[in-house]
Amino acid sequence: MSGRYQLSLGELFRAAPAKSALLTLTPLALALGQLCNSYVNGLSPAVSIAFAVAMISFAVVATSHHAAEHRISRLEGEHVLDQP
Repeated sequence: MSGRYQLSLGELFRAAPAKSALLTLTPLALALGQLCNSYVNGLSPAVSIAFAVAMISFAVVATSHHAAEHRISRLEGEHVLDQP
C-alpha cells in the first residue's frame, strides 16, 4: 500500500457506516438546523454562522481522524496477515 493512499468518503462509510454518519452528517445537520433557526426566529446570523463554521470544522477534523484510524487498522491487519 502506498504511503499517500487517500481513503474516499464512500469507502469510509462502507467500512463503518454508523460512526461515519455520526461524525460527518450530524454536525452538518446541526449547522444547517441552527442557520434555519436563526433565519426563522429573526436572530442575528453572526452567532449562527460562527456555530456553523465550528460544526463544519469539527466534521472535517473528526472525519479525518476517523479515516486515519481506519487506515491504521487496515495496515495493522495487513501486517498480521504478512507474518508467518
